[in-house]
Amino acid sequence: MNRIISSKSALLALGLALGLTALPASATTTVTTTFGVSATVQGTCLISATAMAFGTYTGVAATSTSTVTATCTNTTPYNVGFSAGLGTGATVTTRKMTGPSSAVLSYGLYSDSGRSVNWGSTVGTDTVTGTGNGSAQAITVYGALPASQYVNPGAYSDTITASIIF
Repeated sequence: MNRIISSKSALLALGLALGLTALPASATTTVTTTFGVSATVQGTCLISATAMAFGTYTGVAATSTSTVTATCTNTTPYNVGFSAGLGTGATVTTRKMTGPSSAVLSYGLYSDSGRSVNWGSTVGTDTVTGTGNGSAQAITVYGALPASQYVNPGAYSDTITASIIF
């Protein structure tokens, strides 16, 4: 019996020895690295505009407004300019709507409410400047139809191209 007890004691001693000796469940090692992240933000702009309607013209001076909206990335400088339009003989200082029998009705576009500062297309001369802030920026366009234009009755229209230069 001593032998059996001795064997059992030896097994118990071995088990306790193994139990007391911690074996790693799973050894892990962490190795790290870094990497750079970069981007280049390009200055961009978008432009949109509402129509300008003078209503019924009876030979008396008339005014109207339109809104041009410039949306540019933050700190992007821009200029807004307008074409002469499509009317025959139009210039940026005397725009012309075309009507019946190719008759023309002259009008002007201005950057000020007093309608004295012509709005054209030459950067640094007759465009409107601004600086983007990332949000839509509304810019009022002031229009004027001079008095005493006696032309054929009917509908007159023109198309202006608004440009944003940045």
